[in-house]
Amino acid sequence: MELVLYLSVFGTFCWWMLALFPWRPWSTCEKIETLTHEKVVSSETLSEDITVLIPARNEGSYIGHTLRGVRAQGEKMHVIVIDDQSVDDTAEQARQCGAQVLSGTAPPAGWSGKLWALEQGLREVRTHYTLLLDADIELTPGIIFELQQKACNENLALVSLMAKPPMNNFVERLLMPAFIFFFKLLYPFGLANKPESRIAAAAGGCILVKTQALRTTGAFANLHDALIDDCTLAAHIKCVGLRTFIGLSHGARSHRGYDELKPIWEMVARTAYTQLKYSPILLIICTLIMISMFLAAPFVFMFSSHLEIYLVSILAWAAMFFTYLPTLIYYQRSPLWGITLPVIGVLYLAMTWTSALRYWRGERALWKDRRYESKTNT
Repeated sequence: MELVLYLSVFGTFCWWMLALFPWRPWSTCEKIETLTHEKVVSSETLSEDITVLIPARNEGSYIGHTLRGVRAQGEKMHVIVIDDQSVDDTAEQARQCGAQVLSGTAPPAGWSGKLWALEQGLREVRTHYTLLLDADIELTPGIIFELQQKACNENLALVSLMAKPPMNNFVERLLMPAFIFFFKLLYPFGLANKPESRIAAAAGGCILVKTQALRTTGAFANLHDALIDDCTLAAHIKCVGLRTFIGLSHGARSHRGYDELKPIWEMVARTAYTQLKYSPILLIICTLIMISMFLAAPFVFMFSSHLEIYLVSILAWAAMFFTYLPTLIYYQRSPLWGITLPVIGVLYLAMTWTSALRYWRGERALWKDRRYESKTNT
């Protein structure tokens, strides 16, 4: 009982530290949205200055929808789809939508498939800007214009959007807003967007970047084996003194659905232990913090009837709701979903342990039918 009490007090303290941090990691104020139809029309004049690179491996279910969204941004925009050895009709659909299709080769040893595909596509880019876009991201008309305006007005070398995740069924509504919430806690946007901060973040689904910045930093060769390649790219760009921005948006939406828990579990487990730098010590610290915050603090009242114990739980629940509510509001979810956050936290902790156990077995990640061995086995 005494251990539970200590953990609950520590967990409550952590929640209120999050709530009171001056950089407000829970805030949704960092965002880029599409505005008026006039801006959609004027984007035609800017589209010639951007090349869109879309790495695609077996994306036949999504690529056509994605490319139609890109075409709505401007007919003159150059679009390159790098077909990463797909066995479905990805390349055929891309050609039918008017994209240039490159037949990608197998990634060399030590390269992730996505980064090798982007490296091949970058060789064809001649424009001032490059838009790195995942094959399942739908763009609303005018959003690329907003990205380019943001980059020009604030002298940014990289502007990235955290795409709106799918929320069409119970599993998605339960876990996907929390995925964004946890990402922002790990990589606070308020700090990532400050040039003087060492924190760097980007969301790989939609990144507008100056082509020269890519080449100056060694493009994808310098992060060829990174599993969290988006944040690594942002870090490399910040390291050479250039500015970056990451924000939320309704103007970029993922249309890759998750009908059950397993695919979300696999997505998180792919990189969770990587975020902890493959450190057992950080894993243990993370476990203690999450148990304190998501189990001990909110439910300590079940172990005692003392007023002080109830107060600890009330304070924990209050901070939990306060920090999670902006994300729920932004994605138009009921505040009542905040009640599920302890369950969500436990699930994400289990996904993190799955990631660690796979790494210790010699499997760094499994994605798109490719197996990446852990560094201990390379």
